Parts: sequence; C-alpha cells; structure tokens
Amino acid sequence: MMPETSYDPTFFAKLWQVEDQHFWFRARNAAIRGTLQRVVSRLPKGYRVLEVGCGTGNVLRHVEQVCAQGQVVGLDLFLEGLIYARQRVTCPLVQADIHQPPFKTRFALIGIFDVLEHLPDDRSVLRALHALLADNGTLLITVPAHMSLWSYFDEASHHYRRYQRRELHQKLTETGFEVTFLTHYMASIFPLVWLGRRLATRKDAESAALAENELKIVPILNGMLTAVLGLEARFVAARRRLPIGTSLLAIATKKAAD
Repeated sequence: MMPETSYDPTFFAKLWQVEDQHFWFRARNAAIRGTLQRVVSRLPKGYRVLEVGCGTGNVLRHVEQVCAQGQVVGLDLFLEGLIYARQRVTCPLVQADIHQPPFKTRFALIGIFDVLEHLPDDRSVLRALHALLADNGTLLITVPAHMSLWSYFDEASHHYRRYQRRELHQKLTETGFEVTFLTHYMASIFPLVWLGRRLATRKDAESAALAENELKIVPILNGMLTAVLGLEARFVAARRRLPIGTSLLAIATKKAAD
C-alpha cells in the first residue's frame, strides 16, 4: 500500500461523524451483513475472519456481531482509523500492510469493503488476499462501479479506478478465485449520482468541498433512500443480481489445491 496516495487519514474524522446515519453507509452495511449471515451459517465454530482496510470499524462491528461464533480481526494501514475502530469493536485490531501480514494462520473468510479501488496494483492485493485465505475460504468484496461515474468524489477519495462488472470478475479469476456471486447494488441512486456528477464542473472538481457535501445528511431524503436501499440489500443478501448500480458486491472462493 502507498499511504501518501491510497487514502487521506484525516478523512476518518469526517466519516466517523456521519457513518451511523448516512443512507449510503447504512445500505452498504445491510447488504454486507445479510450476505455474511448466509456465508458463515455453514462454517464450524471457531472460524477465523479478517477485514482488510477496516478503517473506523463501521463495517467491522457488523462483522463482529454476525461472526460471533468466529474469531474476528480488523486490519488497517492507518492508526488513525484504528483509534476510531477501537470505540466500536472488541476484536483484535492490527496495523499492518496487506503485503506484509503478521499472521501465521489463514482465514476462512476475508472481507475488503471499498478499499481495493484505493490501491494502485489491485491484482497484487488480490493475490495477497488469496494467500491469506484457507482452502475453500471465502472472499467478500465491495467496490465502486462504472468509470462513467468517475468524478470529483473519486479524486478526493484517492481512488485509482471504478470497476466494471466484467473487469472485477476477470481480475478475481486471474488471481486464483472462483466467483460464486457478483452483482451491482445501489441501483436506486444511480440516476441521482450520474446526474449530479455530470453537472459538476472541472473547476469544482479541484476542490474536496463537493465530495464532503455528499456526506451531509438531509433528513427526509436520507430516510427515504435508507428505506429504498434497504430493500435492495435484501435482494443482494438473497443472492439476487441487480442489473445496474453505483457499486459492486462479489463473493469468491479459494479452491483447495488438488
């Protein structure tokens, strides 16, 4: 990972202020939580779970709750994020680079949620995740979708890319995974996001102010979008694919060696 380019750790404070209420984070958590419940239901007690890039612990607390029969660990490159995460979770937290993991054992489940787009060499990261997974282990991943939505927000967030569905599938396959489920989600907000980012000017894009505006909570709109996207999350958790959306969610497995 490249700390000077992959993420701005000062952004953790802004996230901490809005994550619990903002519709986007709530909808993502619902989709991840529902998906996790189905994945771990077949795992024996004591399984090991790792979230890579856990940041402030916004998703990790849900992982810890759903995986109560397992051993959960959160990993992040930035201490600034882990300080916030400690206020949300009781599981072990590790500051480390995914390319130099301090673990001697492998994990039955690894989650990496809206992190891969921050890293310049995503294939090398996927290979590192593959090495950390136990045979027949599961990778759960979310990323932003569609380069057509690239905007000031991606630049302010230090993204390297947004993903096409076929691209994510190909990169997972090339790095040794078997994709078992892959879908768009956040379909309901696709028109709003597309239009809003088309209306932004290049001059505006040079400032992080517009990106921060997207984190503001507008009470009535926030409630409506939370409800609508909550229905989408149920579809995703039930392994039903959505044809379009501003994000992608994938489940992939590491097959045991012959």
